[in-house]
Amino acid sequence: MKRLLYLFLLLAPVMAFAQKSQNLFNGKDLTGWTIHGTEKWYVDKGELVCESGPDKKYGYLSTTQQYKNFDLTLQFKQEANGNSGVFFRSSIEGVKISGWQVEVAPLNSHTGGVYESYGRGWLIQPQAEDEKWLKPGEWNQLRIKVLDGTVTTWLNGHQMITYTDDKIAAANGFIALQIHDGGGIKVRWKKIRLKQL
Repeated sequence: MKRLLYLFLLLAPVMAFAQKSQNLFNGKDLTGWTIHGTEKWYVDKGELVCESGPDKKYGYLSTTQQYKNFDLTLQFKQEANGNSGVFFRSSIEGVKISGWQVEVAPLNSHTGGVYESYGRGWLIQPQAEDEKWLKPGEWNQLRIKVLDGTVTTWLNGHQMITYTDDKIAAANGFIALQIHDGGGIKVRWKKIRLKQL
């Protein structure tokens, strides 16, 4: 009996997250998402793939809904140059995106840091010793929590940054995945789950 109680207490937070969270990606198609730009977004083997197209420009895949406060988890695997990112509380005109990006990039290029697009640039980068938590060429888990003006990120269970900002606190908008310009980029995504706070 004690063992069952222990297991319940251990699993209760996981079960609560699963019950209140939603899948943003259904594993079949791009329902609930909008493509911006000419780069490639498609589903392969139940995974969402972003890949550079012939134009080699910036590309985005945004949610059709807006999300203010949330706890987002997803997995990504960088098959080629993995310069990508996850935007939050953002808006877009053409392929000019305004908002904040949690970086997803090759090793030692600040995955988990926060960058303000068409604004102040880098707001915070992970400490140099935390860069090692990225597993190049393997599946990585990224968690992003945005609550009022505070953003916290985790990579493979390790906290990368926490940052509080009045401009972020005042904003609202969609979530978007990015393909960086320059070509040669291919990233796979799966298990994109969001819990509204």
